[in-house]
Amino acid sequence: MKKRRAPVEPNEDDIRLFREAIGPVREIRADVPPPPAPRPEPRAHMLEADEAAVPGELLEPAFDPALMEIGEELAYLRDGYPPRLLRQLKRGQFSVQDEIDLHHMNAAAAQASIADFLAEARQHGLRCVRIVHGKGLRSKAAGPVLKALTDRLLRRRDDVVAFASARPAQGGTGAVVVLLKSA
Repeated sequence: MKKRRAPVEPNEDDIRLFREAIGPVREIRADVPPPPAPRPEPRAHMLEADEAAVPGELLEPAFDPALMEIGEELAYLRDGYPPRLLRQLKRGQFSVQDEIDLHHMNAAAAQASIADFLAEARQHGLRCVRIVHGKGLRSKAAGPVLKALTDRLLRRRDDVVAFASARPAQGGTGAVVVLLKSA
C-alpha cells in the first residue's frame, strides 16, 4: 500500500504566483430569488375520480360468475372428535404438508394412488394432506367420478379423522384437505 504524504503548506512565493495567475477577484453576490408563486387551493382528486367511476361500476357485476365454485363441498368428521377440528380444517388453519393430483387418472388408478399416498403420508408422520380430484367438469351425466370416489374412500379409512373441500385458493371444490390421525 502506498503511503500518503502530509499536505504541504504553500509558501509566500506560491501564493503570490497563484494570485498573479488568477488576476483580480471580485465577490459574486447571490441574487435574491423571486418569491414563490402562490400555491393553488387543494383539490380532492381521488374523491372526484371515485365519484366519476361510480356509474360505470354500477353497470358491471361485482364478481365474475365463472369464478364461482361449481359442485358440492365435501365435509366429514369421524365420530368421537370435536366439531372444532372440522371448522379449523375448513378455515385452512392446518398447514398442508403434501398433496397428490388425480387429474387424468381413471377410477382404478386413482383408488390405488390415494391408498399409496395416504400410507406414505402416515409413514412419514404427516398430519394434513391435500388430494386434488378435480371438479368433474368433463364428466358425463354421472357427475364427478373422482370426487365421489375420493369421498367414499376417505370415509372408509380408519386413519382419516376429518376432511373438507379446500379453500378456493387451494383448489376449492376440486380438492379435499385431509386430516390424518397423529402417529
